[in-house]
Amino acid sequence: MKLSEIKSQLSTLETIAFMLPNGELVPNHFHVTEVGKITKNFIDCGGTVRKEEVVNFQLWNANDYDHRLHPEKLVKIIELSEKVLGIEDLEIEVEYQGDTIGKFGLDFDGTNFLLTTKKTDCLAKDQCGIPVEKPKLQLADISDEPCCSPDGNCC
Repeated sequence: MKLSEIKSQLSTLETIAFMLPNGELVPNHFHVTEVGKITKNFIDCGGTVRKEEVVNFQLWNANDYDHRLHPEKLVKIIELSEKVLGIEDLEIEVEYQGDTIGKFGLDFDGTNFLLTTKKTDCLAKDQCGIPVEKPKLQLADISDEPCCSPDGNCC
């Protein structure tokens, strides 16, 4: 989800809720303690120099049960961050404290913001000798032609 998308969604909500990948909701007395821009400069395993930028939200579960972050307040925090930090319309990454700080993608289901799992990947598979994953086919999807006939499609 991009920054413009969350601002658009927030303008339609009365309350904010974030759901973890396991279906649990982040406690509703959470705080957004940071909105920032993270720039990652790196070299992948194939030697290609890369640069990634994301908007980072850090959620913190405080013991402050009397205060709730309202949508209009989060929009103001985002707009201030855009102005002061020069943040563009980038993808959002969310940090949230579990056993350690977890990094999540962000989506929206019409009611809740969904913290989505992120995975590592090799960005230079062709240079690392990692074969391209072959598409999985169902036997039922293969042609009705008899297999192993001289004019069949599977021999």
